Amino acid sequence: MKPKDTAEHFILSSSPHTHANVTVRRLMLDVIIALLPTTAMGIWFFGWPAVWTIATCVSTCIVTEALCRLAMKRDNTIGDLSAIVTGLLLALNLPAGIPLWMAVVGSVFAIGIAKQVFGGIGMNPFNPALAARAFMLISFTGPMTTWLKPYWWKTPEAMTTATPLATMKTWFTAEATASASPHGLFNRALTEFPSLWDMAIGNIPGCIGEVSAIALAIGAVYLLVRKVITWHIPFAFLATVYVYALIAGGAPAMAQILTGGVMIGACFMATDYVTSPTTGLGKLIFGFGCGLVCMLIRQFGGYPEGCSFAILIMNAICPLINRWTQPKPFGKLKKS
Repeated sequence: MKPKDTAEHFILSSSPHTHANVTVRRLMLDVIIALLPTTAMGIWFFGWPAVWTIATCVSTCIVTEALCRLAMKRDNTIGDLSAIVTGLLLALNLPAGIPLWMAVVGSVFAIGIAKQVFGGIGMNPFNPALAARAFMLISFTGPMTTWLKPYWWKTPEAMTTATPLATMKTWFTAEATASASPHGLFNRALTEFPSLWDMAIGNIPGCIGEVSAIALAIGAVYLLVRKVITWHIPFAFLATVYVYALIAGGAPAMAQILTGGVMIGACFMATDYVTSPTTGLGKLIFGFGCGLVCMLIRQFGGYPEGCSFAILIMNAICPLINRWTQPKPFGKLKKS
């Protein structure tokens, strides 16, 4: 018998029963918008070299993704904008003056090896942009640690200089040997260290998208307002770096946050949905681990920056963190 028009009808189906009007494309677009301030500041400080690096990485990532999907006979995923995000993040983590062919190699690695080999978006165990950066740092150490001086357009030729991280590395060394050489390395580090304002605005040498902490903070606030990310990982990451720096001494604690990849790492790289924990407690543990490993590398490692390697190490531990912090299903009994 046909049911009456006034009767209530219920559709029985498996979970989930609610739907949020959020797509991968929308999330990726929000990340791109959030990265625009630091992209603009990177172009302002480093000029055309930054433009060419960004354009090369983004275009190469798009082409590589299309070719990989074609070779694997799978649906084209360029439309979800994830390849653009990977290319942009990789470019922002590179020096502006790096040879463009190296940027191409890194972009191919990010998409072809770190992402598509594992099955594409949602399947990769490591952040593709960071994996590519680590690969490039090992393969092209010289160019990856050669920095253009900001305000390149005020000088007739591009100049290279040391980053504040390299100076802080000298500072840590000077602290350890201050009794033997009180006026040597320590005083040199003092004279070479930029002001906190220069570090906040971005008037320092470094990677294209990591120099302006203010621009990165604006992007992070946008992601928080849009609920693309939560506060857990950035807070735990930055708080750990700050407290560690206070305890360890050496450079000012705020300098450890305002320089290098800490800001972009905490707000844009460590918060990647695929490679970070799913629970609030897990995110706090993840952020703490990133900050701790980063500072251990900065203080005791042979390389002044440790953010990329710290996040990649925690990416590897992420499945265990998810397992440790997953909530117990209601009514489930513990194993005896």
